[in-house]
Amino acid sequence: MVLRTPEELEEIKKRFLARYKGSKTELVYHNDYELLVDIILSAQCTDKRVNMITPALFKKYPDVQSLAKADINDVKELIKSCSFYNNKAKNIIEMAKKVVNEYGGKIPRDHKELIKLPGVGNKTANVFLIELENENRMAVDTHVFRVVHRLGITDAKTVKETEKDLIKAFKTDLNELHQAFVLFGRYICTAKNPKCEKCFVTDFCITKENFKAR
Repeated sequence: MVLRTPEELEEIKKRFLARYKGSKTELVYHNDYELLVDIILSAQCTDKRVNMITPALFKKYPDVQSLAKADINDVKELIKSCSFYNNKAKNIIEMAKKVVNEYGGKIPRDHKELIKLPGVGNKTANVFLIELENENRMAVDTHVFRVVHRLGITDAKTVKETEKDLIKAFKTDLNELHQAFVLFGRYICTAKNPKCEKCFVTDFCITKENFKAR
């Protein structure tokens, strides 16, 4: 359920777009293949960690064709410092095989096709299309979920319902808002010890800590 008035939502949107206009992902990539692998690896893992892992991975497996033929134990070794590396190694190899066998070696840029790939769910597909196509989509990760709840935009209990509420609340510029919420949650509105002194939306914050600070 969307809790803020249209006027409040417009003000929140205005401030975030002013602060983070044109922001892009912090994942390092050079093509569709690298971006999709990056996003799959980033699930429950930091972008910083992914960016440390992928240079060696992409040097050895520079495209879907080479990754599709990869030995899973070798891939596991290359990404072992990433969370859930066993499943992720399996998923990126199976993803590469499917892309080679069913999509002519080209990563699809269509949501319905993307979510057919191993390791690619709704959020991953949304992030991919937001980054490459600037599609008007909202992807809810842990940062986005935390930020929008602290700002009292929604009281949804799940990622799926939160995404629906944000689409209903803001309607446009969802791709830019996604990037903005991620960066805000990563560097200012952190899970622990949020940097409230750097916050530009404190008047919308509903956390207990904020009320105590007042």
